[in-house]
Amino acid sequence: MNEKKELRKRIIKLRDQLTSPEIKEKSSLIAENLYRLPAYQKAKAVMFFISFGSEVDTMPMLEETIKRGKLALAPRTVPESRELIPSQILDCTNDLVTGAYDIPEPRQETCSPYQPEVIDLLIVPGVAFDNQKMRIGYGGGYYDRFISYLKPQASLVALAFELQILPEIPVDRWDRRVDMIITEKRIINS
Repeated sequence: MNEKKELRKRIIKLRDQLTSPEIKEKSSLIAENLYRLPAYQKAKAVMFFISFGSEVDTMPMLEETIKRGKLALAPRTVPESRELIPSQILDCTNDLVTGAYDIPEPRQETCSPYQPEVIDLLIVPGVAFDNQKMRIGYGGGYYDRFISYLKPQASLVALAFELQILPEIPVDRWDRRVDMIITEKRIINS
């Protein structure tokens, strides 16, 4: 467990060294890779994590998904039970408020909750990834638990900067592999 903690610290420190223009540029390249994916093009309902800090910026992707007429969802967190509630976003400016962990999340009063089974494509966050498509999240287990509620054919896609990809990462038996990882340089899907 300690090994994962150290790795999280190291990768976040590296990622935090990216400038705002670098994050914006790399996130834009990642978004273009996402839009070209057949899994994205076919998806009727897409759930995005809402980025914070030095993460890949998902806000423009969420806005583009709304524009394309897809059901755009984002998670509302319930810290007591460590669960995520997929909620519809219609307007990124008005539908998001600061939630648990200071991460923006859907406004409870106005954003309709949905069942996880409607999701065709889940965009998952993470700190570190490897070429075998394993991920290390932030340690809360929210997404590992949430994934088990999705329909079997839902696609799991991680967005990451190239600096977050390592040859191999330590994994536990409950860690879930994603279907693909999109970086600013490539799509890891084999």
